[in-house]
Amino acid sequence: MSFILGVDTGGTYTDAVILEDEERVISFSKSLTTHSDLSLGIGSAIQKAIGQKNIEPEKISLVSLSTTLATNALVEGQGDRVALVMIGFKESDLEKHSIFDALKGDPFLVLSGGHNYAGLEKSPLDKNDLENWISEVKGASAYAVCSQFAVRNPEHELEAAKIIRKLTDKPVSLSHQLSAKLNGPKRALTAVLNARLIALIDLLIIKAEHVIKDLGIQAPLMVVRGDGALISAAQAREKPIETILSGPAASIVGARWLTDESEAIVSDIGGTTTDIAVLTGGKPAIDPRGASVGPYRTMVEAVAMYTFGLGGDSEVNLKQEGLGGNIFLGPKRVIPVSLAASTEPGLIHQALDSQLKSETPNDFDGRFIRRIKLSTWPVLSVRDDKVYKRIGEQFSPMSEVIKSRLDLQSVTKLVAIGVVQISAVTPSDASHVLGLLNAWDKEAATKAIDLFARRRGGSGELLADSASKMAQVIVRQLTEQTSAFVLEMAFSEEKIDFGNMPGALAQHRLTQIGLNGHRDLIKIDVGINKKIIGLGASAPTYYPAVGEKLNCDVVLPKYTSVANAIGAVVGKIVMREAGVISSPSEGKYIVHFDGEPVNFNNESEALMALEEKLSEKSIKKAKEAGAENVTINVDREVKTANIDNRIVFVEAIVSVEASGRPRISKS
Repeated sequence: MSFILGVDTGGTYTDAVILEDEERVISFSKSLTTHSDLSLGIGSAIQKAIGQKNIEPEKISLVSLSTTLATNALVEGQGDRVALVMIGFKESDLEKHSIFDALKGDPFLVLSGGHNYAGLEKSPLDKNDLENWISEVKGASAYAVCSQFAVRNPEHELEAAKIIRKLTDKPVSLSHQLSAKLNGPKRALTAVLNARLIALIDLLIIKAEHVIKDLGIQAPLMVVRGDGALISAAQAREKPIETILSGPAASIVGARWLTDESEAIVSDIGGTTTDIAVLTGGKPAIDPRGASVGPYRTMVEAVAMYTFGLGGDSEVNLKQEGLGGNIFLGPKRVIPVSLAASTEPGLIHQALDSQLKSETPNDFDGRFIRRIKLSTWPVLSVRDDKVYKRIGEQFSPMSEVIKSRLDLQSVTKLVAIGVVQISAVTPSDASHVLGLLNAWDKEAATKAIDLFARRRGGSGELLADSASKMAQVIVRQLTEQTSAFVLEMAFSEEKIDFGNMPGALAQHRLTQIGLNGHRDLIKIDVGINKKIIGLGASAPTYYPAVGEKLNCDVVLPKYTSVANAIGAVVGKIVMREAGVISSPSEGKYIVHFDGEPVNFNNESEALMALEEKLSEKSIKKAKEAGAENVTINVDREVKTANIDNRIVFVEAIVSVEASGRPRISKS
C-alpha cells in the first residue's frame, strides 16, 4: 500500500488530496491560501488531509504541486521588476506581441549582434554596451535575454547571460531555452514573463519543500507544467513560465480521471479566474500558438486553455456607461468582505455600520485595504511610499487611505506589485447573502452588498432596493459572463472559421435570441453541443444555471472542489525536445540544436543525427525528473518545394516526446 499526495495552491484556497495505490481518493482538505506566507496554507491543507486517515507521512511516496499563482499574477499584472536585453533587433520590434505592455516601464536594452537564419553571426555582440547598461540598472529581480535567431545559434544569448551573471547575482531567462520556434519578439515576451515569475514560483516551491520535509514526508516534489505533464521542482524553478496554466491543466487531467468523459468542455472556476478547455478523445489539445494568459500570447507549450478574469472572488464593479446591465465582474481578484470580516470582525463591522448610517454614498463604501506582510520594505516612489505608510497590516476603510485621485493611482500600483490587498464585494459575498455559501461572515456580506446597492447605475437609478436583490443581480451576472466566456471559447474552437471575432459572436443579438429558443417565422436554436464538466468549489453553486443558459448538460463530479489537486498527482512526466534542419543551398543540411550548427551533406544522416540527439536529451530530462519506464514518440515534419519538376528539401522539424510515470516507492 502506498499513498500519493496532490496539492493545488490557488488564489483563494490551497487544496490537498491523498490517493491510495494511485486508484482512489481517501482524503482531501482545503485551507485558505496564505499569501503572506504560502507555507502556512500548504502545511494546513496537507496536515488536515493526513490527519483524516491518520496516514504516516513516511508512507507518502510522491508529492505533486499545481498552482494558479503564475497564471493569476499575469492576469492581474503582478510580478517583480525585470530587465530585458534584445540582441540584433530594432527598438520598434518591442512594439510587437505586447512586449512594451509586459515590461510595464521596466528597463530594456537593444544591442547590436545576433545571427541570421542559417545560424551565422550577423554582427558581433556589443559586450561593452551591455556591461555599462547593467551597471546602471536598478532593482531588477531577474534578466531576460533574446537574440535574433537564437534558436539557430544561441551563442550571443549564452554570452550575454555569462556577462550578466558575472556582474549580478540575478537569474537570467534565455529565450532559446524557453522555445525552439522562430519569432524573436514573441520569444522575448516569453522570456520577460518567465523572468517576472521566477521569484514567485521559486518562493512557492521553497515553501512547499520546507513544509513536506517538516511534516516528515520523504517523497520527491513534482510540479505540474502548463500542458498537464509533471516536471521536477528543480526544472520548474529554472523555467517558471512553464507553470502558467499549471492549475488549469491539472484540472483537465483531474476531470478526465474523475468522470471518464472523453468528449466534453471543462470549465474550472476558481477565486480569480475561470479556465475553459475542450477534452477530445480523452486528452486536452496542446495550443499550437502557445499559451495565452490574460493579454499575452506566449511561446510556452500548454493546453489549449482559455483563461478569463472571472472567479468567485472577482471584484464587483459599477459599469459607468453602456448597455447590458449596471455591473460587471473582474478581472481583478479581491478579498471578499465576508472573508475579511471573519478574520477581523470588529474593525470591518464597525466601518460598515458607520458607512450605512451615512446619507451620502461613497465610492469607497464597503471597500477595505491592508498591507501584505513582507520581510523587507518595498522600493517605491516618494508618492507611492507616502500612501503605503498610511496602510496598516489590518484592514482599514479605503476612504481613510485615499485622499485624492493621485492616491488612488498609487494604490493601484501597490496592488499591481503585490504589496497590498483590497477587500470588496464579490460573488462569494452574494452567495453568502443568498444562503448558497456558508463559509464566512454572512452579516458582513449583507452590509457590504447593501452599501453597494445604494449606488446608482448609468440610468441614475439605485442598483437595487435590498441586499438580497443586489446579490441576485451579482449571481446572475456571473452566470451571464461565464456563459459568454464558454460561448467565446466554443466559437474559437469550432471547425467552422468564424474569423477573428469569437467574442463578438458570443455577444451577438442572434446568439442571445437563439439561446432563448426563438420561435416565430424563424426558428433559432443556439447551445453547446457537449457536456460541461464544472470544476471548482463554487461550481455546484453557479454551474447548473450556466447549463440552463447554454442548453446543455452539466457534469459535477464528486471531489469537483479538489479536481486540480487530483490532476496534479495522476499525470505523467513528459519531456519534449525539438530541433530544425535548414538547407542554405542544395545538398547542404545544417542541424540546429542546442549549440553550434552542424553541417551534413546527406538529408537522412542529418535527420538521424538530430533525432538521436533529441531522443537522448528528452530521455535524460525525463529520467532526471523522476520518470520510469520511459517511452519516446518521434515526429518528423519535412518541408519541400517543387522547383523545375524536382522535389527540393527546404526545412525539417523533428520533435521527440519522452514520457513515463514518476517513480513511486512501494513501502
